[in-house]
Amino acid sequence: MPSLFRFLTVTGTLAAVVCGTLYFFATQFEPDQSEVVKVVPGVKVRTP
Repeated sequence: MPSLFRFLTVTGTLAAVVCGTLYFFATQFEPDQSEVVKVVPGVKVRTP
């Protein structure tokens, strides 16, 4: 049983660190919003 508790403790700690890191990056580093315009070759746009 002690090895099971040790495994669960280590796994839980690693999961908490990963989730905390993802939360930190998601809240602190927000991307700049910009419009992207890209020409698609071979496509014609019909005008009404």
